[in-house]
Amino acid sequence: VSLRIAPGSLVAFVGPSGTGKTTIFRLLFRFLQLDSGSIKVDGQDVSTVEMASLRKHLGVIPQDTVMFNDSVAYNIEYGKLGSSLEEIETVAKKAAVHDAIMRFSNHYDTVVGERGLKLSGGEKQRVAIARVLLQDPDIILADEATSALDTKTEADVVRTLRESDG
Repeated sequence: VSLRIAPGSLVAFVGPSGTGKTTIFRLLFRFLQLDSGSIKVDGQDVSTVEMASLRKHLGVIPQDTVMFNDSVAYNIEYGKLGSSLEEIETVAKKAAVHDAIMRFSNHYDTVVGERGLKLSGGEKQRVAIARVLLQDPDIILADEATSALDTKTEADVVRTLRESDG
């Protein structure tokens, strides 16, 4: 497969389960090794890039979001540790999760529970989107990141991702 994606593009890999969409992400992040060929980002083979640098420039919104048994704020802040509450709220608004958070009894200090059990599937996805927006990577990869969202929220989130620098 040969693929060239222009800067600023929004590309969707669409197809039935088992056709390799998630595998492309795993290869790009070097969770899997190529048997042959290469993957280049901005002309550089990803296999030669330091993992820390790769993770700094690539942001991922995974199919199954990792959530920590900590506050909503921390789960968003994990994208860029040391961020202010103002920065966290800004990305939460962009990810269309701020209003839901404000309905929680402790707002951004609400503990989400093991694996985010206190959050709905859509809230988890929007927290993951806020996390990657806070990270502000050059490239954002989303693996079925809107599957638990309603149509309007999905459209809002896709618009936000289009407008981001990633």
